[in-house]
Amino acid sequence: MTEPSPAQPTDPLDLARAQKVLDAQPFSALVRARLTRFGEGAATLEIGIREELHQQNGFLHGGVLAYAADNSITFAAGTTLGPAVLTSGFSIQYVRPATGVRLVARAVVAHSGRRQAVVRCELSAVGDEGTETLCAIAQGTVLSTA
Repeated sequence: MTEPSPAQPTDPLDLARAQKVLDAQPFSALVRARLTRFGEGAATLEIGIREELHQQNGFLHGGVLAYAADNSITFAAGTTLGPAVLTSGFSIQYVRPATGVRLVARAVVAHSGRRQAVVRCELSAVGDEGTETLCAIAQGTVLSTA
């Protein structure tokens, strides 16, 4: 998310407007990310797993997981802090390699104040049959820039 320009309204975002913000990020378009949930202190970001996002051993690249964690954390925080937010830092722990057809990053605000939010995120890979496997856990701090 980014600070609104004078042309951007500062009223709260809904899922459709949040997706437009995501679509405006060139890297998000490259990985074909989409928001499937946005609101009430939570955001879910999904990415279809495809070969060009793999690393040399055939697993989803860790950078893609980190991207998904960062953006879902920031969007979740935006539901409590408003649209003018930036990630100030996050950590990620990889639990197991991600394989399957889709990556799902579910972020939930653990604490939100006036200028800062702390957000947790679980990243799961979804298999062909719909089974989810936890791949990584992340936590981040997001600051309001308004």
